[in-house]
Amino acid sequence: MERADAARNRARILEAAAALFAERPPQDVTMDDIAKRAGVGRGTLYRRYPDRASIAAALLDEHERDLQERLLRGDPPLGPGAPPGERLAAFYAAMVRLLEDHAHLVLGSEVGRSRLETGAYGFWRAHVRALLVAAGTPGRDALVEVLLAPLAPEVYLYQRTTLGLSPERIAGALARLTRVLDG
Repeated sequence: MERADAARNRARILEAAAALFAERPPQDVTMDDIAKRAGVGRGTLYRRYPDRASIAAALLDEHERDLQERLLRGDPPLGPGAPPGERLAAFYAAMVRLLEDHAHLVLGSEVGRSRLETGAYGFWRAHVRALLVAAGTPGRDALVEVLLAPLAPEVYLYQRTTLGLSPERIAGALARLTRVLDG
């Protein structure tokens, strides 16, 4: 069981990091910035979180667990019971919403190859692969990463900030990719 002071420090660290990540690009936030904003010593910060990415991952965890739960037990088309193509389109729409709300956290925790090594990415990968299997899609092992690549935070933020695309337009384009499940 977590000590009361440790729980308070954890909450202060996460609150401070969330505020800093919302104010400026995560790569510009240092561990010292987080410790100062949280009012904790560096030792306290580093005992719980070895780096900035681990803090961003902790902040993201709750949002990703909620989406995972909806994928497993939610109503169709996001949850079970809809055809694979509809479920993939619903997954894309849910991921666009997650990225829209939390791209700064995703970018802070999932940069480059590290994105492919997170537990959440493993879950998304297993979900997309299961949809491809359910649809009987040939070449599914090569398609999984192709279908997940547009959800990389760098791609999403480029589309939103540089190209000026709306979340709805991005989700619509992603939904068109689901045709791969139609055979």
